[in-house]
Amino acid sequence: MVSHTLIYEYFPDLSEEQKRQIELLYPLYTEWNSKINVISRKDIDELYVRHVLHSLSIAKFANFSNCHTVLDIGTGGGFPGIPLAILFPDIQFHLVDSIGKKIQVVSAVADGLGLKNLKAEQARAEQINGKYDVVTCRAVTQLNDFYTWIHKNLKPDSEILCLKGGDLTEEIKTFKTFNPKKKVQTFDLYSKFELPFFETKKLLRIT
Repeated sequence: MVSHTLIYEYFPDLSEEQKRQIELLYPLYTEWNSKINVISRKDIDELYVRHVLHSLSIAKFANFSNCHTVLDIGTGGGFPGIPLAILFPDIQFHLVDSIGKKIQVVSAVADGLGLKNLKAEQARAEQINGKYDVVTCRAVTQLNDFYTWIHKNLKPDSEILCLKGGDLTEEIKTFKTFNPKKKVQTFDLYSKFELPFFETKKLLRIT
């Protein structure tokens, strides 16, 4: 099992409270995963690499200094939203998933961590109102479909941050065909996290 201390190697400036919350993630997810399966059994022992560090990797490429609100669509068990909410306690996070059991786990984990800057809601992306500085997702769907769901939630200077894997050439090409005014940047996560899991992982930043 990969220890929570791996996170501190990449994020050395965490407060004691943030470290406490990071450490609590494994026991909380282990407990809730035994009741409601949101993380595969294979992945639970790799929680800190495949879920926590993967979620936090966004912060190595995107600037959150002017961000006040984040909408995390298709959050599943709370990724990337929960780790990012730990990292950025002054930003308000709205985590959304259409499956109620997943939101039950997200709410329970957030309560267990004492996160005051996070709201979890069972809803479809199309049902969410309001404008956000940043919209995040992790391997939810094709970019074009995702943008159709959430473009109403964007401010003029908002950005979309999507964690994805594999060859995204065609997906990006299709997106730009339908949204030619949008700029898409691709970041290879392996450039910052030289671990086997990250070899094919990418962050797409859409502005």
